[in-house]
Amino acid sequence: MSVPDRAPWFDAVLTHLPDGTVRDVRVGVHWTAVVVESDGRLRCGLAATQIPAEHAGVTVADAGRLSQHRGLELAGLICSNSPTEASIGLAAINALLPPRPTAWGNVNAGELLAEYGAGKRVAVVGHFPFVDDLRERVGVLSVLELHPRPGDLPASAAAEVVPEADVLAITATTLLNHTFDSLMALRRPDALVMLLGPSTPLTPLLFDYGVDLLSGAIVEDIDAVLAAVSQGAGFRQIHRAGVRLVTLQYRA
Repeated sequence: MSVPDRAPWFDAVLTHLPDGTVRDVRVGVHWTAVVVESDGRLRCGLAATQIPAEHAGVTVADAGRLSQHRGLELAGLICSNSPTEASIGLAAINALLPPRPTAWGNVNAGELLAEYGAGKRVAVVGHFPFVDDLRERVGVLSVLELHPRPGDLPASAAAEVVPEADVLAITATTLLNHTFDSLMALRRPDALVMLLGPSTPLTPLLFDYGVDLLSGAIVEDIDAVLAAVSQGAGFRQIHRAGVRLVTLQYRA
């Protein structure tokens, strides 16, 4: 397993993560799932599957033996040079994070962005299904995307767009491609920042790194979600299989 230096946010999260026994690892076409047993409970974490641009060489060094590792060992893969290993690492982090049942709000991320972005400049990193609706409900919307669709801006425009945003929503896949820190460095100090998507680590520790809202996913039906992941399901299918969308908000 290839694991370079960790990002500062990850060191903070890792320090507070409990360990666990890895029970299952599924790397699907779109989503990766890791199941761990910790404190006598099974928990499942998700992360978007990242595929190397070039399919040469080994993408998962210990493929076939990942369940023999401890949960924290897999979590360390978040900083791997292999995009697919990084996906396994983030899914393991999300599985190991202790549940906070009284903290979650069942609030749609798009609705929150519309509320906070009314009359303001909003930048969204990643093309989410709600962006067309959001465009009609905020002052000015800019969508940055690695693979731009009509109306989107290329990711390379971040240096011009992000510093102007009153509200900044960043896809959690930036934790996988290691662009999260550089995007956060571009934000205005007074900007409201949301980290969103099923890959989002639902830990208040990220509030110490400038995030105000965490919108992610909790797996409630592990068996159904594992089956969907293994059979190439997209997130809407996985959501229907047994995932609840939740938001954790910073409270000073």
